[in-house]
Amino acid sequence: MKTVKTNIHFLDNYLASPTNPIRVIVIGAGGTGSKLMTALMETNQSLLELDHPGLDVHLWDDDTITPANVGRQRFAESEKGLYKSQAIVNRLNRWSGTNWKAVTKKFEKDLNGKIPDNSLASIYISCTDTSASRFDIAEILHKLSMSYGNHRDSVKYWLDLGNTKFTGQGILSTVGKIEQPTSKKFKTFDSLPSIIKEYGTALKTSEQQDDTPSCSLAESLLKQDLFINSTIAQLGASLLWNLLKTGMTEYRGFFLNLQNFRSQGINVGS
Repeated sequence: MKTVKTNIHFLDNYLASPTNPIRVIVIGAGGTGSKLMTALMETNQSLLELDHPGLDVHLWDDDTITPANVGRQRFAESEKGLYKSQAIVNRLNRWSGTNWKAVTKKFEKDLNGKIPDNSLASIYISCTDTSASRFDIAEILHKLSMSYGNHRDSVKYWLDLGNTKFTGQGILSTVGKIEQPTSKKFKTFDSLPSIIKEYGTALKTSEQQDDTPSCSLAESLLKQDLFINSTIAQLGASLLWNLLKTGMTEYRGFFLNLQNFRSQGINVGS
């Protein structure tokens, strides 16, 4: 009887045994991004305890903290008016002794189509609100991979986290192909499709999310449930943590519905 092999993606060879902290760029410091950063701090500390060089995280966001952000997002009253990225990174650096960076501008091309400076990383995590931003990110990552394919911090993975009021998803994709080892036990996959490749048509035709700033916490809660962002952030961080810890993954993402408390993993190869 022929044994059915488990579908697996093995982590990029350098990232499996890095000699320096892995550069991670987080795009968006709102509901999901602000919660994700705390999870990444915990991930970093845990990796260091396992004799791993840890993470070097750069958080990109040009938005400032408003009263509506206090409570649902990870900000305090005393931080109102500050840049979200700076408030989060300064807080985490003081807490854990890291030297992570805040970038107070959008992760986007300029009017001449130039890619932003200091935007090269091995792993990108997008926590943005609009479909248009995802298409822009996909284009930037493609250009970076073509220009810096042999660089130590060359683009390897993109984890996109998104949600509606009660539902959400995380999609882990490769940027290009990741060389896989020969395996008799597993069926390996060198490419994981991005949210653009799988759902690009739906994203183009879907209604754009209302990104008008909320004036109060009560108003913002009408748009997104209180715990949808933190749950998405935890699931996304768990997916990344297990990939870095074990060097392989059977899953390339997940779907979540908080109304019925169900989550469903997306298998590699499906």
